Amino acid sequence: MKNIIIVTGGAGFVGSNMIEQLLNKTNKKIISLDNYSSGTKKNHILNKRISYINCDTSQINTRLSKIKKKIHSLFHFGEFARIYQSFKDFDKCYNSNTIGTKAVFKFCYENKIKLIYSATSASLGNKGKDKNLSPYAFTKSQNLELLDNLKKWFNFKFEVIYFYNVYGPRQIRKGKMATVIGIFEDLYLRKKPLTVVKPGTQTRRFTHIEDTVKVCFFAWKKNKCSHYSISHRIAYSVKDVAKMFNSTIIYLKPRPGERYASALTKISQNNHIIGKYGKINLKDYITSFMKSKNYEN
Repeated sequence: MKNIIIVTGGAGFVGSNMIEQLLNKTNKKIISLDNYSSGTKKNHILNKRISYINCDTSQINTRLSKIKKKIHSLFHFGEFARIYQSFKDFDKCYNSNTIGTKAVFKFCYENKIKLIYSATSASLGNKGKDKNLSPYAFTKSQNLELLDNLKKWFNFKFEVIYFYNVYGPRQIRKGKMATVIGIFEDLYLRKKPLTVVKPGTQTRRFTHIEDTVKVCFFAWKKNKCSHYSISHRIAYSVKDVAKMFNSTIIYLKPRPGERYASALTKISQNNHIIGKYGKINLKDYITSFMKSKNYEN
């Protein structure tokens, strides 16, 4: 009986929230694979149905070989996921998103394990023109092309979810892997000016983590081998988001790989995109955050 779900990056922001969703909505056992490069043990969830393994995704076949026949599905969130940092940490980005992800794909199709893969709007936004803007976007777009071929070659079953600047509980607030909203929250709490990369008019769509994991679970249940886009209907400029915190703003020099417009993903290697929209509004979230006396992440 296949009664195990694997979540790579299960000690990270998205992965830990996904595990909570799976614990609440299924009766299956869950195993997290995480190398803790950005994940943390603080995100561990105490439940007898879940266990945590510290390893790179490139080791997946070795670490899970004894239970591979019991694995029902795998949520792959354990990739390098920052645009600007992918220039500075190219080897880490490539090893995680290319070598590690290839190992995950191979493990899944060889053992007939359903895959739920987190794609990114950064790789195929702007009608596909942004896919070579950064090492991160390039590796993610290459993985989508590989998935399409694996479907043709081996009848591989998977679901693809496009993420748009996810925010919410357990997001990273400090360090090189911090999220945009996480950075703003940290600076706000420390009463520091908010930093915005010039020109500040670049637009982004933001999706609350609760909306994100709901769509991931929806796709997992549907089992249609489809592509899903999860975003909010409203796009904001980064400058306007910073203004929502009612703080002083200072501007940083433009960075390599910076996208200047957020475009809803409309193409994906000739696959139709099923659009899903988040219900939680960023402005309401920030207002609630500023009013709250409990700033625990």
